[in-house]
Amino acid sequence: MADWSTGQYLKFEDERTRPVVDLLARVPLAAPARIVDLGCGPGNSTEVLAGRYPGAALAGLDSSPAMLAAARRRLPGVPFEEADLASWGPDGPVDLLFANAVFQWVPDHLAVLARLVGALPAGGVLAVQMPDNLAEPTHQMMDEVARAGPWAEKIAAAGVGREMLPPAGDYYDALVEAGAAVDLWRTTYHHILADVAAIVEWVKGTGLRPYLDPLDERERDGYLAAYAEGLAAHYPPQVDGRVLLRFPRLFMVAVKR
Repeated sequence: MADWSTGQYLKFEDERTRPVVDLLARVPLAAPARIVDLGCGPGNSTEVLAGRYPGAALAGLDSSPAMLAAARRRLPGVPFEEADLASWGPDGPVDLLFANAVFQWVPDHLAVLARLVGALPAGGVLAVQMPDNLAEPTHQMMDEVARAGPWAEKIAAAGVGREMLPPAGDYYDALVEAGAAVDLWRTTYHHILADVAAIVEWVKGTGLRPYLDPLDERERDGYLAAYAEGLAAHYPPQVDGRVLLRFPRLFMVAVKR
């Protein structure tokens, strides 16, 4: 898959950062000494962490060179490193591992999360948020359009998409067995966007990427036109012409016993 577009991702920075704030509000740490922002992206989550914990030694990790470059521009005093979260582990005690909207992309992430909890010291926290929106029209339509058009073979060959999240109880059991006390909840946001075209712009920065990457320019234009047409039936305009993007997210805070 091609590298992330930071400009596309940050078109909706305020909306994408809101779950960061909500997750951090439930972290029960007063003054952590060391924090690692896992899947830091362009540094918007890292910036929120720095604001709450200005005295902490803070670092960010991501697999995208483009995202890391944007994060370094935003926070030049913070070390950012390229890493694969499927195999990464802390090189010493960490008080807070913070992961906003990244583990949905990591294969077998239940096992990875349990491993990370195991690496925490007593009282250390793993805080995670993941989109839980594959049943929403935005993502159902991605697959429907992919199967219906002349691009079907290319997209299928690329093996696109991500898997549905496991049930919340699976996360609870895995984290408890790893030695944590667990706080777990699900929030559905209703983001107010200008129109259906804005929804398309939103998902172009995330979920649509693997569908569009295998296509040439003409095919991308055709796919996006069909996708926008399909979305229109699911996101009717409100009284002021705007649309509401329903966006469920799963949150968990695990405190090592």
